[in-house]
Amino acid sequence: MTIPRILAVDDEPAMGEMLRFILEQDGFVTDCASDATQAIGSIERRAPDLILLDLMMPGMSGLELAERLKKKKETRAIPIVMLTAKSEESDKVKGLDLGADDYITKPFSARELLARIRSVLRRVSPQLVGEALEVDGLRLDPASYRVTSDGQVVELGPSEFRLLRFFMTHLDRVYTRGQLIDLVWGTNVYIEERTVDVHVRRLRKALEPGGKEGLVQTVRGAGYRFSSQFKERKSGSC
Repeated sequence: MTIPRILAVDDEPAMGEMLRFILEQDGFVTDCASDATQAIGSIERRAPDLILLDLMMPGMSGLELAERLKKKKETRAIPIVMLTAKSEESDKVKGLDLGADDYITKPFSARELLARIRSVLRRVSPQLVGEALEVDGLRLDPASYRVTSDGQVVELGPSEFRLLRFFMTHLDRVYTRGQLIDLVWGTNVYIEERTVDVHVRRLRKALEPGGKEGLVQTVRGAGYRFSSQFKERKSGSC
C-alpha cells in the first residue's frame, strides 16, 4: 500500500513543526511549506495526496492558493483541508465553495486533525487508507493487491489494476481517453490514446469469466464510464 504524502502549508514555523510531528508519528510522508510560493514549488516537484492549507498567510492567501490549484487540471483533484484560526462562517463557506474538501479550526487536537485527514482520504482516495473497494460483487483490495469477482480471483496486470482502481473510486462518471491518461498514468508519462483502449479491452477480458465486463462501459463519442446502473447494456467494442 502506498503511504499517503501530505503537504502542510502554514506560515507559522511552530505550527509547521507541530503538523510535521503529528503526521509523521501517524505514518504519513510529510512535506512542509511556509507560503504559497514554496507550496507551489513542492507540488510541482511531487504532487501530494492531500494538502493541509492555512487560510491566513502573507502574500498569496490560502484561499487564493486553493482557487489557483482547483483551476489547474494537474492539481484540481488534490484534496484540500483548510486550517484557520478564524471561526467566521463566511471564510469556511468560501473555502468550501472554491473546492476545499474540509476545514478544521485552530486550536485543534492531533486526534481531530488525523480523523479529518483520514475521512477525506477515505472519501476521495480509499486505496490510500488501505480500504477495499466493492462494486456489484467485484472487490479490489489495495492492501493485498488482490481483485476478486464474487469470490473468484481476477488476474490483472499493473496497468489494468490501476485503471480498475481508478474506475471503482470514480463511479458513474464519463472520462475521456485523455483524462484517463492524466489521472491513471500521470501527466509526465507519454501514452497514446489508443493505448487506453488496449488496457480497457484487457480489463474487460479479465472480468469476463465473472460476468463483470459490462461494468466498464463505452460512451460513444465521449470515453469510458464504470457503472453498475446500466451494466445490462452491451458496451460495444473499444
